[in-house]
Amino acid sequence: MSLWTLLDGGYSMPDKQTWSRRLSCKFGYWLATRHPRSIVHPTCLISPEAKICPRDGTIEIGEHSMVAVGVLLQGNVQIGKRCSIQAYSNIVGYGTTEDLSGQITIGNDVRIASHAIIIAGNHRFDDLNRPICEQGGDLAPITIEDDVWIAGRVNITAGVTIGKGSVIGGGSVVTRDIPPYSIAVGIPAKVIKKRGSALT
Repeated sequence: MSLWTLLDGGYSMPDKQTWSRRLSCKFGYWLATRHPRSIVHPTCLISPEAKICPRDGTIEIGEHSMVAVGVLLQGNVQIGKRCSIQAYSNIVGYGTTEDLSGQITIGNDVRIASHAIIIAGNHRFDDLNRPICEQGGDLAPITIEDDVWIAGRVNITAGVTIGKGSVIGGGSVVTRDIPPYSIAVGIPAKVIKKRGSALT
C-alpha cells in the first residue's frame, strides 16, 4: 500500500474534501509541473500516482480538469477545461515542441473512463528482415472534440478525430473518424445512432 492510498483513503479520483486529499493533490500537481514543458492550470486536481511527462513535447492541462490514479500521460498532449481522465488510462502523444505530427488534442468537458488507450503512433512492420523495434513508427494526430464521453477500455488509434458531443461505447476500438453527436460502438467502432434530434 502506498502513502498516497493511506492519505486519499483509496479514492481513485483526486479531490480536496479532506486535508490528506488536499495534500495528495498538492504533491500530484508538483509532480506534474516539475517538467518545464508541463503546463497545468492551478485549479487542476492531479493524483500523485499519475505518471505525467512531456518527453520531447509539451503537456497542457486546462483549468478544473482531473487526472486520476495510475494514468499514464506522456508526450505531446493538450487537454482542455473541465476534463476528467479516470484510473489507469494511457494517453501517449509523440513528436517534439516543433513537430506536432503525433499530438493528442482533447477539447473541453471531455470524460475519459478507466483503462482507455489513446496512442498517436503505430509501429512499422513491413520489412521482414528487420525486427519491428528497428523499423520506426508512423505518427498521426488524435483529436477529441468538446463534450465527448469515452467509456471504459476504449482504444483510439492514431489519426482519428472524434466529433463534438459523441459517445464511444465501452470496449470499442476507434480506427476512423466519428462524426459529431454520434454514438459509436464495436470493434471497429461504428456509428449506431445520433444523439438528439438536431442532426439527421
